[in-house]
Amino acid sequence: MRKLLSVLAATLLTGCASMAGAGSLANVAVINRTTGERLQVYRHGGRMYVEGKAGERYAVEMRNRTGGRILTVLSVDGVNAVTGQTAAASQSGYVLSSWGRAEIAGWRKDMSDVAAFYFTALPDSYAARTGRPDNVGVIGVAVYKEYVEPPRVMLEAPAPAKSEAAGRLSAGDAAGRMSASDAAGASAAAAAPAPSESAAQRNKMAEEKLGTGHGERLHAPTQHTEFRRASSTPSETIAIYYDSRQNLIALGIVPRYAKLPQPFPNGGFVPDPS
Repeated sequence: MRKLLSVLAATLLTGCASMAGAGSLANVAVINRTTGERLQVYRHGGRMYVEGKAGERYAVEMRNRTGGRILTVLSVDGVNAVTGQTAAASQSGYVLSSWGRAEIAGWRKDMSDVAAFYFTALPDSYAARTGRPDNVGVIGVAVYKEYVEPPRVMLEAPAPAKSEAAGRLSAGDAAGRMSASDAAGASAAAAAPAPSESAAQRNKMAEEKLGTGHGERLHAPTQHTEFRRASSTPSETIAIYYDSRQNLIALGIVPRYAKLPQPFPNGGFVPDPS
């Protein structure tokens, strides 16, 4: 059992689009904190991308799609958003109540405050400023189910040894299938091919890659709770990549003309040019 902290609808673990990322347990989206809008998601090469703009504050929205509590370990640019450690799925995270929602707007500083997330040039990113620039440009959420004590059932008589063995084998097979399914999903995400990037495309990327900065303090109170993971590995992992519009266009992820020109946008007669 581990001690946790609670943030509004979420709780924070301490110890060891439509939604953009729609998993079976959780949905994840990136929200522009100025407009309140969810950033549009572009899917390319089996991955999800959003467009960031330098200077804009953002938040990561996570929603629990289940009737039980889940733990969500949040990584930004390869850094744990709670502890500041180089991220690992086994670390601290936020716990969402059943069908709950949390909007995480920054790096946790203490039980009361976070430092705002904002898009910025790579050298100004928190990861780069702490000597870890290699994984800048991705937001990840590892999701864990909560362990639930199985109900005790009174049996009239012990089951035959053969049936017990068969039952154990069946349960093991089921667990194996679930693990394989989770592993396959994680492997597919990890093995998804990166966008092809020729030298010519790289030359087009005039803008510097975006990262996430360590901004002003925001009030985000939290409290302790308890949580026991149902397994040592996450049930699912959701990753959302981000960069500037110009860089995403150069990589072929965002169409150069997101909105096609219309042949008949308006009626009337020909006016004089200005």
